[in-house]
Amino acid sequence: MTEVNEHIEKLMLELRRGTITIGVLSQLSEPQYGYSLVKMLGDNGIQVEPGTLYPLLRRLEKQSLLVSEWDTDEARPRKYYLLSETGKEVYKLLCVEWGGMVKSLDHLINQKRDDENGDD
Repeated sequence: MTEVNEHIEKLMLELRRGTITIGVLSQLSEPQYGYSLVKMLGDNGIQVEPGTLYPLLRRLEKQSLLVSEWDTDEARPRKYYLLSETGKEVYKLLCVEWGGMVKSLDHLINQKRDDENGDD
């Protein structure tokens, strides 16, 4: 692996860590269990390992952003997670912040590209 690839891999890992939370919150307006979240996120291009997801879910629950409930009626008991009222508000605010960051970064990136291409 080249040095550039190593840098890219490390930086992409940091970017993914920073965006997985908002991705998870975006999927919890309806109750979901861990494996269903892994699958839903993966189907939408956000790869997350169960070993990353479950500690995140526990942390978000501890922060009162999620509520959970066990479903023991099935052959295999599952813990379902759902946004709490606080979680819904936090998610809305995160989306606003995310939109602002994307807009700002797009501006910076496009400005740099224009400068490099000699565009006015």
